[in-house]
Amino acid sequence: MSKSAWLFLCLTLVTGLLGLETSSQDGQTIAFIASAMFAGCLVLTLIVGRRIKFDPVLR
Repeated sequence: MSKSAWLFLCLTLVTGLLGLETSSQDGQTIAFIASAMFAGCLVLTLIVGRRIKFDPVLR
């Protein structure tokens, strides 16, 4: 994986764990939204880096 993919993976894990540990409802919501955004960026980074192959031809 590329360095940016590793970065987004680490940020996703850290914010997800932070959301689980936070006791306030607002903090959990913000942490989980940030985690979802970082996960989306991770998927986009993997697609751009071609770790996930998209084959439009169904076999």
